[in-house]
Amino acid sequence: MRFDEPEFRARASGLLQAAPLALTRSDDDLNPDARAIPHERPPQPAAVLVPIIRRRPELTVLLTERTAHLRNHGGQISFPGGKIDDGDAGPVAAALREAFEETGLDPGLTEPLGFLEGYHTRTGYGVTPVVALVQPDFPLVLHAGEVASAFEVPLRFLMTAGNHRRDSREWQSKLRFFHALQFEQRYIWGATAGMIYNLFERMYAAP
Repeated sequence: MRFDEPEFRARASGLLQAAPLALTRSDDDLNPDARAIPHERPPQPAAVLVPIIRRRPELTVLLTERTAHLRNHGGQISFPGGKIDDGDAGPVAAALREAFEETGLDPGLTEPLGFLEGYHTRTGYGVTPVVALVQPDFPLVLHAGEVASAFEVPLRFLMTAGNHRRDSREWQSKLRFFHALQFEQRYIWGATAGMIYNLFERMYAAP
């Protein structure tokens, strides 16, 4: 299986071509008997950028490690992104703005290709993932208050079925399951791993 740019572009037809109107994926997907999402209040609209870096011979994916002190998802691996502000012209604009604010990634180096399913997090966010190709020659300027580090993972690793697993933890006396990947010393889990698995299903899973 190939993981170069021409192959990725060919497979991008499997992405949603319009922003999802509903949240069809969530942190509760693997937990029908241990639901945790607060459905009593509407989710806060948010967007993340799924940055596919145009490395040669094979593509990589840019991820960030959030600073440990953050209230939500502190210390976790994530895609750059955040809340959709009133001044944003939709999820693409929000994802590009947040990526720039968090990592210094120039929106002019980014080519959005499509969307993944909307994702509802346990912390009450309704996330629109925006998949985009990014030119490789970019400087990173990390927001010290939000991002502890940034790193790239080979797309081949993330799109290999055997690297995806389901882990579990006890939460409020119930066992909850979640998607996870272990890349070198980095543990990718929760919503980020769930979105990566969604990307795998849409673009690289066997029919």
